[in-house]
Amino acid sequence: LRTLESFGFEWVGAAVRQSARTALYEAALDRLRRLGVAYDCACSRQAVARAGRVGVEGFVYAGHCRRGIPHGATPRAVRVRTHDDPLTLTDRVYGLQSQRLESAVGDFVVRRADGYFAYQLAVVVDDADQAITQVVRGADLLSSTPRQLYLQRLLDLPTPAYAHVPVVLDAAGRKLSKRDRAHPVEPRDPLPALLAAWAFLGQVVEPERPASPAEFWDFAMARWDLARVPHAPPPIGTTDGASDE
Repeated sequence: LRTLESFGFEWVGAAVRQSARTALYEAALDRLRRLGVAYDCACSRQAVARAGRVGVEGFVYAGHCRRGIPHGATPRAVRVRTHDDPLTLTDRVYGLQSQRLESAVGDFVVRRADGYFAYQLAVVVDDADQAITQVVRGADLLSSTPRQLYLQRLLDLPTPAYAHVPVVLDAAGRKLSKRDRAHPVEPRDPLPALLAAWAFLGQVVEPERPASPAEFWDFAMARWDLARVPHAPPPIGTTDGASDE
């Protein structure tokens, strides 16, 4: 939070941690069970890999536990039953997107084997609870958005407007992250990183540049043009919500 503040980011209200919102996620999962679309799954990640085929994010779940857990097996994750009707949305950067969930990802995990709720369910509940109307995030999450759209419809929750922006990649095509030892941002001198991000997102770099983070935000908010954001191919990878354990 201190790093975000040093870069000039602001937010409304106190920061909320998902670890304190388990009751909300449990209520959403209970509703999915009552609708008959959530079920327990005993399959390990290795079992999914052996039986499945490759989809948009790892292996597609083959539906082994759809009709019930095999006798003697222990429940692990909780999955949501999908279908192959196309789910479409219009992303503000990438345009019209369509995905058939059953073919692309299969029945996906909403609560993992370790008891934690998966990204897909948590973010849907959080966005609705906080009345989020616009979501701007990395393009590496674009392929997971139809799962969230599906959950929003099942739970009768509003769908925000989405804009997925390209993410910075290293020479191997991986997004920059501390897991891959990418260099951290410098909170004591944030302006170079802000200007680099501005240029990376296709915005106009003018000769007279801001001299401070405060000047940058005044400059940027007056000149931001979403239409200039490049349509770089989303990086290949998985999200927390794709975990099968």
